[in-house]
Amino acid sequence: MNMKSKKQKTGVQEVVKPFIRGDAADENTVRDSLKFFGTMVVIILISFIACSSTAFGSTVLKLGLNLAVIGVQMMLYFNFGSNHGTEAVSRGEILYTKKEKNQEYSESERKLCFNPAKGFLTAALGTLLILIPALVLAFGTTLQTTDAGTLPSWMQAYASRSDIGNALVNYTQPEGMGTVDYLRAFIRICIIPYVNLIGHNNKEGMLLLERISPVIVMLPAVFYGFGYLTGKGVRTRIHTVISENDKNRIRKEKKRIMKQNRQSRRREPEQLN
Repeated sequence: MNMKSKKQKTGVQEVVKPFIRGDAADENTVRDSLKFFGTMVVIILISFIACSSTAFGSTVLKLGLNLAVIGVQMMLYFNFGSNHGTEAVSRGEILYTKKEKNQEYSESERKLCFNPAKGFLTAALGTLLILIPALVLAFGTTLQTTDAGTLPSWMQAYASRSDIGNALVNYTQPEGMGTVDYLRAFIRICIIPYVNLIGHNNKEGMLLLERISPVIVMLPAVFYGFGYLTGKGVRTRIHTVISENDKNRIRKEKKRIMKQNRQSRRREPEQLN
């Protein structure tokens, strides 16, 4: 039995109010994008602390923690988008009421109303400061084969030999970090749960992860955008609950009045013929 048939059976009728449609971009787009970026930074820092401070010997526990962190992250972004979409639909309903009453409203007010692309656009702009480094890393990364500046312990004795000592000394001098190395460290912090799932020692897996890091970085924006789309459904549920509460209140009031009428008739003395 689907949800529609269940609602018909229980007598619950959805209340959908019309609203004015806005634009994908408005005067608050930049502000909301910066707000989304700030939210991402806070969530990334909390996730980094949570995933780095806890060391599990069990692989199952480690996978469980990081998967839980990813799930909580996406749930938060979805809820933030849903709140934004609900607020936008509410604005559209207010403007529609003004329109029905022949009241004027500004164009900027109309642009703030719900638009299906607004959530995706706002979140995408807010992700740019992380997406751009991820794109540079994705095209510039290479397979990390050795740790710079290290030698196997069994070769340490050969460092004092005149014939190969100089070569070994040059090998042990680590190379300076380049732009890609700094970007790699930054992006790995941003996607730390995924890094832990793959494992730092899995060189091929880390290479693949860095190449698809732009897709991973965009996941919060995707969840935020889909959460924004649920704004219409949230407003519909709110209106439906309010309507049902009003009906129940009226029904209870009628029952109370009928009960009082019955009690008053019982107290009336019978007339003698």
